[in-house]
Amino acid sequence: MVCTRALSRIIALNAQTWYQRTIGRYDFPSALLHQGMRVTIQIWANPAVMDWSQLLLNSFRHWIGRDLLERVGDPAYQAHALFLSSSIVISHGTEEDPIINYGNQAAMELWETTWEDLTRTPSRLTAEPINRAEREWMLEQARIRGYLDTYQGVRVTSTGRRFLVENAIIWNVVDAGGQRVGQAATFTHWTWLA
Repeated sequence: MVCTRALSRIIALNAQTWYQRTIGRYDFPSALLHQGMRVTIQIWANPAVMDWSQLLLNSFRHWIGRDLLERVGDPAYQAHALFLSSSIVISHGTEEDPIINYGNQAAMELWETTWEDLTRTPSRLTAEPINRAEREWMLEQARIRGYLDTYQGVRVTSTGRRFLVENAIIWNVVDAGGQRVGQAATFTHWTWLA
């Protein structure tokens, strides 16, 4: 990874993405083109994303009894670590037709999408129509128990590619008062299907 500091911006380049942050500003699109490369603001630095990241991490510990990632540093550092984690982490809210409200970089790459498109996607669309009843049953089991730690199922990317998720953990996201505010999933193993 190559990092440079230019004026008020911090720019980091890895093999796939430029990350750019203008201190204190979140009012521009996160997917821009810069000299033919995709530029993405540091999504994890948005205060709402930092707060949601804390709920994800706290809820995971509450239900599973261990941390999703090492909890060092302040909430901003933890949000950054969660966003850049190699484990897929994705979540949705509690709407009637839940909308995805978080996906880390690994999730966006797997689903072949941007932050803007991912966070406008109804969660049900991550499964093919034929698999949606099974997905709803699994989510209901997690709602009742608080979590489900043995999930396996077929999902579909934004471009229609299919993959099998293996050994996923699904958990209820709860606020400080214990109210359910969403559901999340994490996994590290998946297989592309023909």
